[in-house]
Amino acid sequence: MEQLLWHRDPPRLLRSPILVTAWDGWFDVGGAATAAVEAMRGPQATHLASIDADEFFDFNEHRPNLRIGPEGRRIVEWPANDVHCLALDDRQRDLVFIEGVEPHLRWRTFVDAVVEVIERLDVKLVVTLGAMIAEVPHTRPPTITGSTTDAELGKLLRLNLPSYQGPTGIVGALHQRLDAAKIPAVSLRASVPHYVSGAPNPKASRALLERFERVTGLPTHWAKLDKETFDWEAQVNEAMTENDEIIQYVRALEQRYDTQAESSLPTSEDLAAEFERFLRQHDNDPPN
Repeated sequence: MEQLLWHRDPPRLLRSPILVTAWDGWFDVGGAATAAVEAMRGPQATHLASIDADEFFDFNEHRPNLRIGPEGRRIVEWPANDVHCLALDDRQRDLVFIEGVEPHLRWRTFVDAVVEVIERLDVKLVVTLGAMIAEVPHTRPPTITGSTTDAELGKLLRLNLPSYQGPTGIVGALHQRLDAAKIPAVSLRASVPHYVSGAPNPKASRALLERFERVTGLPTHWAKLDKETFDWEAQVNEAMTENDEIIQYVRALEQRYDTQAESSLPTSEDLAAEFERFLRQHDNDPPN
């Protein structure tokens, strides 16, 4: 596909990789999902490919940035969608990342590019990360929900079938395509307080990373966001100090949260072993 520009091969043959995706847009409130992917891949990841922005964006809606580079030269930075890989030499499988900006145009063609990455790198599972507005308090751990249409994977991870119906984003279009191609896929979503939904939200990013690590057993270094999370919560608390109405509202949210005190996705460490068994069973499946 001409829109997918490959720059280099992985540093070695990837071992049963998992693809993790997030896009700035409809499904990324507070920038939590894209920030989680950026933190997970870190500086050691290898940049493999880019999806050319020219056919997928209305540049009146998302204008490119102009900056002055070395020697005073002008550089135009277009909306990016990049493919990276992270070879985990001490693990049984590696990671691939696609992150960037949700496209405006030609979504089916854009999804074709993502599927080409999956096929070329022999990806065994796709995990999309997202964040959505919800009536939850900022003082409690963000609720992480998950879903999958794969019956076996859903049973292992105690995940429900997707239930949302309505306007969707590129994540919804991608999952539909993966379902049709019988490529296992999971959606993980963080709930972001609606009264403090601006970016950044390191607390939601941290929660996504922690849950991904618990389920897959692969390192995400989520604890590196501890200080940012503490500082963010302190800033929100300070902003609320003189607003009695919002303080009472948050207390009501806390009471409801504590009463429910449950998540769609369990936190048992046993999930990592069950998840790994599922992937091993599918490592040698013939391609679709």
